[in-house]
Amino acid sequence: MNMHWDLNPLYESFDSKLFKDEMEKLDSISKDIVKWAENSLKNYDDTRNKIEHYLKYSIESDYLLDKLYRFIHLTIAVNSTDENARKYSDIIKEKVSFLTKPEVMFMKWMKKVDVEKEAENSELIREHIFILNEIKEKSAYMLSEDEEILISDMKRTSSSAWSMLQNSLISELTAEIDGKELPIAIVRAMSNDVSAEKRRKGYDAELKAYKKIETPSSFCINSIKGEVISLSKKRGYKSPLQMTLINSRMSEEILNTMLKAIKRKLPIFRKYLRKKAEILGYKNGLPFYDLDAPMGKSDRKFTYEEAREFIVTNFRTFSNRLADFADNAFENRWIDAEPRKGKRGGAFNSGLHSIKQCRILCNFNNRFTDVMTLAHELGHGYHGSRLYDESPLNASYPMPIAETASIFCETIIMDAALKNAEGEEKIALLENRISDANRLIVDIYGRFLFESELFKRRENASLGVKELKEIMMNAQKEAYGNGLDPEFLHPYTWANKPHYYLASRNYYNFPYTFGFLFSMGLYAMYIREGDKFVDKYDEILRNTGKHEIKDITAMVGIDITKESFWNESLNIIEKYIEEFLEL
Repeated sequence: MNMHWDLNPLYESFDSKLFKDEMEKLDSISKDIVKWAENSLKNYDDTRNKIEHYLKYSIESDYLLDKLYRFIHLTIAVNSTDENARKYSDIIKEKVSFLTKPEVMFMKWMKKVDVEKEAENSELIREHIFILNEIKEKSAYMLSEDEEILISDMKRTSSSAWSMLQNSLISELTAEIDGKELPIAIVRAMSNDVSAEKRRKGYDAELKAYKKIETPSSFCINSIKGEVISLSKKRGYKSPLQMTLINSRMSEEILNTMLKAIKRKLPIFRKYLRKKAEILGYKNGLPFYDLDAPMGKSDRKFTYEEAREFIVTNFRTFSNRLADFADNAFENRWIDAEPRKGKRGGAFNSGLHSIKQCRILCNFNNRFTDVMTLAHELGHGYHGSRLYDESPLNASYPMPIAETASIFCETIIMDAALKNAEGEEKIALLENRISDANRLIVDIYGRFLFESELFKRRENASLGVKELKEIMMNAQKEAYGNGLDPEFLHPYTWANKPHYYLASRNYYNFPYTFGFLFSMGLYAMYIREGDKFVDKYDEILRNTGKHEIKDITAMVGIDITKESFWNESLNIIEKYIEEFLEL
């Protein structure tokens, strides 16, 4: 089975007639809307028609930008040295920058609009009433038209350029093991090898490799975070965190409630880590390189074809819609799974709303964890598919809710594996599930602490490599406590996590925890309600682009402002840990 994705449904190449025609079409639409905005947004005559005109323009330009930008981004993701892709990446960012002017003008114009009144006689406005009200609220944080245009233009050669540099550094980074240079993605995958020697070798080689890029990486992260701090202050936000929470459609009360519940449960995770360390022969806590060390005896390997069959078969126990979506993704080569030099590490899903498809990148190494990664990303893709019939303006959901479907799909696969496992294999899978929970709760809590401290210190000055490493290790000590051996931490996590290098996605850590715990709550509902939950689940996903998070969760009777909800989800993990400790 072909493990490289097919991008032809977007464009055959950068030289194709369609690609060039649609680049020109985007230019034409952009010029038209700028001219229209300059002439029409000077007053409030015929307000309803003006809103409708802007919405229609936004929908058309969103479809075009979605296709063009995704094609460029996906090409770079699997070949960081592609010069054409790099060239067009700069060009498309310039075009996006050009569109800033009408967007800013419309946002400022919306300040005085009574959206509810205009929606009374317009189906199009009613369909987008949530987004329009959100635009109106966010207009309070807008700068002047000239300032916003200048900022958008300068980002192309500042945060966006630094982000691209870091992506290139990681994509091309190799580490030496036994005289061979291996892509860093393959070396990192050794963290859950059955061989303790290989895990340690991978860890040592990985840390040594980061020394080659630590200085440019520090410049990247300092420049990006510095820009974020300056802009959030200029726009009137209290902090980058407040800006993130507003963009996430989530209150600080909800975040603090979740974090409070997590901190109360940290001792049980540390108990698990100490027990794992004891089993592996350590007395001072678990070294970082053995966090993902497999327990029990599970030598099962999956070919790519076997992974497909396992995923599709078990997705079908939940719903045919989910299973058919996944099978179609494999069949039509929506997935790029082969690790290779020049391809970025990790995994992601890229939704292609414009053509009602998605593309998934992963680095498949025949392990069960790779099957789980595929299920995770297919969950993202399925979430997007539930929004295909929505306007693109209603299909963009906030970060915290973004991980719900992906982790739900992981849970389906893990539960299926546990049901069919016995003895040592069942112990191995149970520990794997706890290890994932530890990563999504404890490790991500550490990453949140790191980013909070990074922003705090970056306000005063740039941070050197030594200081960045110290902050990361201190964050890991606070999150893991005595569960980790303080002599063997991971000081370079700030260099290998791409989320730190996205100026528009600050604090992209707690959303994983939110998504995990919310998803666990939904999965518990599914177990109780059975098949009647499936339509309810799809309805939740369909509404994620046009509601506040607390309103989405309320649709299934969940109050996320109460610590009791988070405790119930965390109690599920605690039961797994208690079972593991008994075994």
